[in-house]
Amino acid sequence: MSAAISETPDGASMKTITIQHTVIEVSVEGTYITVEKDRTKNKSSHRFLPLVVAFEELLLQLKEQQERDRYQYKNSYCTDYLDYIYLDKLGHRIKSGYITQHFPLVLERHKLRQIRYHDLRHSCASLLLANGVSMKKIQDWLGHSDFSTTANIYAHLDVSTKITSAHAMSERLQL
Repeated sequence: MSAAISETPDGASMKTITIQHTVIEVSVEGTYITVEKDRTKNKSSHRFLPLVVAFEELLLQLKEQQERDRYQYKNSYCTDYLDYIYLDKLGHRIKSGYITQHFPLVLERHKLRQIRYHDLRHSCASLLLANGVSMKKIQDWLGHSDFSTTANIYAHLDVSTKITSAHAMSERLQL
C-alpha cells in the first residue's frame, strides 16, 4: 500500500492510497511460508482509493508508534519491513491471518454479535449502496474484476433504490 497526492478530474488535489502489494501465507508440503508479491490478485484489485482524513490520521499514528518502538528497541528492532504498516513492537510483520483469526475475540471482548471478518466488507458495500453510491463505484472500491460479481452479490439490496426511483417517477407523472 502506498499513499500519494493526485489530481481529481476538476484539477483539485486529493490524497490517495494505492493497493499494489500483497503478502499471503501459503502451505507448501505442510510448511507455511510467506509470499510477497508486488502485484494484487487481479488487475482490478490494484486500485487507487481516496485517503480520507480518519484513515490518514490512523496511518500516521501507526507510523509514529513504529518510530517510538524503533527508538526504544534500538538494535533489536527489525528494519526489514519499514515500508509496512502492520508491525509488532520489534518491527516484524504481523502474520497475514492474524486479524481474521483474532476478530472473534475482539467481538466477544466488546460483547458484539459474532460475524465473520469478511462480513465487514459486505456491510461496507451494503452501507455504500444504501447511501446512494452506484454499484459501479462499489465494484471499484471492492476491487471486483467483473461488474456482474458485485451486481449478483448486492442486487437484492438495490431494491430500495429502485423503489425510491419508482416513487420519484410516479410523482413526476402525477404533475
